[in-house]
Amino acid sequence: MILTRRKEPSAGTTQIPRANSLAGDVYEAIFNQLMSLKIAPGARITVDDLVKEFNVSHTPIREALGRLEGEGLVVKQHLVGFRAAPQITRHRFDELYELRLLLEPAGAAKAAQAMDDEKLAVLTEAAGVMTRSDDRDERANYSAFARKDAIFHDRIMEFAGNELIRETLTFQHTHFHIFRLMFHRRVTEEALGEHQTLLDAFAAHDPDAAAKAMRIHIEHSRDRLLPAFDEI
Repeated sequence: MILTRRKEPSAGTTQIPRANSLAGDVYEAIFNQLMSLKIAPGARITVDDLVKEFNVSHTPIREALGRLEGEGLVVKQHLVGFRAAPQITRHRFDELYELRLLLEPAGAAKAAQAMDDEKLAVLTEAAGVMTRSDDRDERANYSAFARKDAIFHDRIMEFAGNELIRETLTFQHTHFHIFRLMFHRRVTEEALGEHQTLLDAFAAHDPDAAAKAMRIHIEHSRDRLLPAFDEI
């Protein structure tokens, strides 16, 4: 990939490290802005503005936006360009949580039955309970947890062995959308404790405990985020 070499950045630009995967770095930067609502839901995203802000060429910007479009966080409109995906409605929120409560507790039970040391290690890494963040960059930590949470739940469904259910949940981009509802430390801190309860059930190979822990986790997640609709 050939990138345009630009001059020294002017004041007010955001520095992006010149790593081997520049598009990946740009993706992370835009992802963090979307998750922390620096780029508001529904807001227009102008490629030229991002080129100036990140001091990179158009190529990694467009690659990053294409990846974000695939994750449901960015929408590309014909003859208009890119926009941040709109915030989910209360009705859609209720539908997503109804879907999760129907599918994920049963999936957690099946994953517990299939659990082994290797799978448990994968889930422990994704759960984030061993790497609780400090307060130095809370918005970045929040974005990182949103991604880990998505991976954690996706891996559980993978280990449950039903690819259709896994694909159904992934296609909804549930986690990225719900995390954009509320930027608050409570969302992550309480979820981490619930992740640990799930890990304990998986380690014990206890399908009933895993199903119960998943149901409680989803219900608490829903209740934590509901107040966000009072502000919309």
